[in-house]
Order: sequence, then structure tokens, then C-alpha cells
Amino acid sequence: MTSLIACLDVWAPAVREVVRRNAPEGFALEFAQSYEPEHQMQLAERADVLLPGWAAVTEPMLARASRLRMIQKWGIGVDRIDVPAVRRRGIPLAITAGSNAGPVAELAIALMLAVYRRIPYVNSAMRRGQWPKAEMRETCFQLADKTVGIVGFGNIGRMLARRLRGFDVQVLYFDAQRAGEETEQRLNVRFVPLPQLLAASDIVSLHAPYTPQTDNMIDAAALASMKDGAILVNTARGELVDEVALHEALRSGKLRGAGLDAFRQEPPPADHPLLSLEQVVVTPHAGGGVFDNVENVARHAFSNITRVLRGEPLAAADVIVPAPAGHTATAHA
Repeated sequence: MTSLIACLDVWAPAVREVVRRNAPEGFALEFAQSYEPEHQMQLAERADVLLPGWAAVTEPMLARASRLRMIQKWGIGVDRIDVPAVRRRGIPLAITAGSNAGPVAELAIALMLAVYRRIPYVNSAMRRGQWPKAEMRETCFQLADKTVGIVGFGNIGRMLARRLRGFDVQVLYFDAQRAGEETEQRLNVRFVPLPQLLAASDIVSLHAPYTPQTDNMIDAAALASMKDGAILVNTARGELVDEVALHEALRSGKLRGAGLDAFRQEPPPADHPLLSLEQVVVTPHAGGGVFDNVENVARHAFSNITRVLRGEPLAAADVIVPAPAGHTATAHA
């Protein structure tokens, strides 16, 4: 019997083709054409498995998804999924832990470099016929010899530390759970409390999940405690940052710049104050959005789906809501 996987995100044709090519036998795929709520609801109604990335999974959607046997997140963040509602219904929920770590870490470094070297500004200036070479020498900086503070040291934070090793930087990190001594030595990083990290870092890069505890963790007080001329990079979640306070810290010159891949409202409104600042480099929450990683994530996701529907265990890092004891491939009412 064929099981239907509803892919809730709106993907380009080339991405859909890669995902389709990696689907295991016995599964049919249906791809979302929009994020319009009723369209998403209709997909969920017919689905045995939901595959959301940026798309939300809500209580009303779950109420209509009578055939649903599993939810497999494309990526890792589950803040757009109503996890308590999923848990109440006994529906297994899994993520693809580590699958986007490389691309997100690379984007974090790209944003650091783009801010330090003012790449968007100079690109635009040259296309207007200017030659701002002298200006760039006065206002640009290198990564070498800087201190990078990584907030959140899961798969992405650790991959960032690994990718930074060739840049001759010192790396500090903070996480609610300290890494082991072997990991710290291998990645050449040092654990410090968050206040010390903020005060010592030339660059602060955010890689923590969004939870009630991390909401606005970078607030006005945190920004005030950072080094003068520091930069902030956020490739995690917009909710980690007080955007009003960040705008003021940038406008006043307290911070040199920011690289932002995440906003509290996505997409942000066109008149968002942060978008008006030349020293802010922005991307559309696309840290994991590289074409040559689609197959890797697809294989990871489909492996989890087939294992859960066969009643087989998953890697512990992928499990958000475990399958109930005695779980089989029957639908949830």
C-alpha cells in the first residue's frame, strides 16, 4: 500500500526533482504549491506523513490529519510545529539532526566576511560607477586575530568552530550543556559563561534554538555588554534578538554591523528599520538552502520515515517525540 508524504514547503522544480528521486519505494509525494492555510490543511488531510521545513504544523491541521502516522522535519528547528499537540496525539516527530550544519556554518562565516569587508556596499557602489578603494582600506577588517563567540554549541555551532580553524581566530563558546574536554580540545574552543563571551568577542554568532528561555536573549543589556565595534551574526532564529535594541546599537555605532539570516517576522516588512542600515547584511533565512545539500537532507528524512513506519528505532539526536510503545504503521485518529 502506498503511503503519501505531504511536502509542506514550496520548493523550486529542481529541488522537487531531487527529493522525488530519493523517495523510497512505496511512497508517493505531494508538493505544496503555496503556504495558504487551507491548501496546507488539504495536504495534511490526505497525508500519512508530513514533511515540513519552514511551513507551520498547527493544532487545527493535526485535527484534520486523520491518516497521519508521522511528522518528519526537514532540518532541525521545531518552533513552528505545535510540539505539545503532536505529543498529545502520540504522533512520532523527528528532525534531521546535523544535516544542515555545514551550509549554515558556511553562511555564518560568509556574513562575518560580508560585514567586515562591506561587500554589499562596495558591490553596489562599483555598479554605480564609483571606485571606493581608499574608503575600503579605512573601514574594512580581517577575521584573523579576532575572537569569535559561538552561542549554542550543537551540530551547527561545532561545525562553525571547525570551519573557522583556518581563519586564525580564537573561539569561545557558550551552551546550556558544556561539551566534553575531548571535543573542546579537538575544536580548539574554550567554554565561558555568556556574559564573559559577550564582553570578550569581536564577533558573536548565534546558533541556539528558540525556546522560552532564549527569547530575546540578546536584549539591550546584552548588546550594551558587547565590545565596542563588535558584530552580531544570527543564522538561528529571529526571536533570539531584541530587534529594536539591535537597531539602536547599530545606529549609535556601538556595534560595527550585523549579519542576519533570521528575523522575528519572516519575511520582514519592507520598512523594517534594520533593512535601512548599510552596515546590516541580510539573507532570507536560507542558511541550509544550498542545492548540493538537498539530497543529503532528503535521504536523512526518508530514512527516518521508513524506519519509523517499520517500527524501527531512530538515532536519539533525531527524536523529538518518540513513537509510543508498540507503535505500528497504523494511522492516528
